Amino acid sequence: MSVFFKIGLPWAISLGVVFYIGLELGSKIQNEKHSPDSSVLNRKFSQAYSKKQILKMDSSIQINSEKSSLNDDFRELNPVYSPPLPPNLIKIMEEGDMVERMGAYMDALRRMDESSLLEVVEAFESLPKGYGRHLEMKLLMRSWANIDPFSALNYAENSLDEKSEQRFAMTEVLAGWAKRDPNSAIAWVKDRQVENPDSKKNDNLLVGVVKGLAENDLKTADEFFRTLPQGNAKWQASTFLAQEYAKKGTTEAIRWAEQFPKEDQRMRSMILGQMGSKLAQSDLKGTANWVESMPIDKASEQVMSNLLSRWASQAPQEAAIWSSQLPDSAKRIQAMKLLTTKWSLRDPVATAGWLNTFPPSAELDPVVGEFVNRISSRDPEGAVGWATSIIDQDQRNRAVDQALRAWNRRNPKEANAWKIENGYDSNKGVDR
Repeated sequence: MSVFFKIGLPWAISLGVVFYIGLELGSKIQNEKHSPDSSVLNRKFSQAYSKKQILKMDSSIQINSEKSSLNDDFRELNPVYSPPLPPNLIKIMEEGDMVERMGAYMDALRRMDESSLLEVVEAFESLPKGYGRHLEMKLLMRSWANIDPFSALNYAENSLDEKSEQRFAMTEVLAGWAKRDPNSAIAWVKDRQVENPDSKKNDNLLVGVVKGLAENDLKTADEFFRTLPQGNAKWQASTFLAQEYAKKGTTEAIRWAEQFPKEDQRMRSMILGQMGSKLAQSDLKGTANWVESMPIDKASEQVMSNLLSRWASQAPQEAAIWSSQLPDSAKRIQAMKLLTTKWSLRDPVATAGWLNTFPPSAELDPVVGEFVNRISSRDPEGAVGWATSIIDQDQRNRAVDQALRAWNRRNPKEANAWKIENGYDSNKGVDR
């Protein structure tokens, strides 16, 4: 008992006092209203970057602290221990090979806090500007958003190249922020839209919010996505939603995609097309079954196109069997045309071999016409031969004319010799 009063009791009292002070300090900070200019972190970063002026706050990225759950000042007063950064980080970024550079950089990002931010940014800036540092930039912005999204946004807007980096950087900052604190990120973006309704940068911010939400809360992401106006932001954001829903499996992904109304064909085509592209990466047969069940419209054509793009690169013979055996004739010709387009770019000889397994027919004419269109520039003589096999006279003449024009550009003497030999008249075409 005496030991407790000598050691335990004073320790318990001290712990209680510290806990009480912590509660009071936290409460004070939560209730304090301040602008970004008065933030402890922003003052420190502004001083550190004063020469480059990359963290000077402006009205475009201001937010009332009451709308944010980020306790920047509390973090400043209660820093979390972070191990030292890799030695010679900047030198490694400048001179190291790709593996060494990325390894050191990833270590630095994992350990990055307020005290080491400047060093990490300087290491990033040691890389040559341009798309060659795209990944490093995105990783930096995502990590920086967890520390202070305001200064990260300011850096993106004022220090990164507008054409090659800025858009992606702003998207990553908002993605990191929305994933960590969705309510604050959404509130800030809405405020920004009101203050700067015509800013083209708003699209980057909206896309970032959807991306971050989709990584953590698909339902909220979907709800926010549906509020976006038609345009580039909605198109880009749909990619991230489709990506995350695709991870849930083919059945659930399709169920979500098909919720979009048929009345809005453009939106429906965009969403279903994005989903088709994502599902085809992991489930070709499941995506093919989905296409078979869909009515023929712009949306189904987009899904089919994305499916066959993937299928033609992985297993073109399987795609060929599936396309040519579809029971619906209109869908079968559509699929065969799309496959011809994509397969002939990769392997025109194999595509020709496949088409040769079918006898000439009026039904096959559009498919052969598509093949002629794709090979004319590379093999105009062969294209002419295929064109003459088309049954329908109007389609045949158009295909022959196209192939001959390509042939004439490459070898006018040979093209002219063929015309004479076959009695070709550009006004009358070719009789079979």
